[in-house]
Amino acid sequence: MESGTEITDYPPTGAQPTIPVEDPNRQRNILIGVGFAALVFLVLLILAVVFLLNPATPTERIRDVFIIFMAIQSLLLGFALIILMIQLARLINLLQNEIKPILESTNDTVSNLRGTTTFLSDNLVEPVIKLNEYMAALTQVSKLVGLGRGRKKTNETTRSVKDV
Repeated sequence: MESGTEITDYPPTGAQPTIPVEDPNRQRNILIGVGFAALVFLVLLILAVVFLLNPATPTERIRDVFIIFMAIQSLLLGFALIILMIQLARLINLLQNEIKPILESTNDTVSNLRGTTTFLSDNLVEPVIKLNEYMAALTQVSKLVGLGRGRKKTNETTRSVKDV
């Protein structure tokens, strides 16, 4: 391939990622499939009840098969619960050994940043603000005494008014 015609999986940098939208026909097909499965189950249940109500049916054998089926289902359910407990233990391990140190490190960084901002506020910002206050006060005093620039500007404006 040429270097300008390579295909990548990544969208261009300015493009917004697209979210796949499910096809409404697919949802309808799934709903039809679930409805069909429920209908088949209902038909099988009705046939089982009719078959079991027949006096010639050996119910003991069906009962034994049903008990075996329930035992297998119990084993599968127990196996699923064991897998669930293992996954829960792995999640707890992840939280304790990986997420908790990250949160503690972040908390330390925030505390350090808080201390830095307090130090800068006390030792840099506050003295600069006080210096600006003193300079503003000194400027106002000099204007009142007549030494400041503001007095000359007012004389120039009054002089220009008198000239007219």
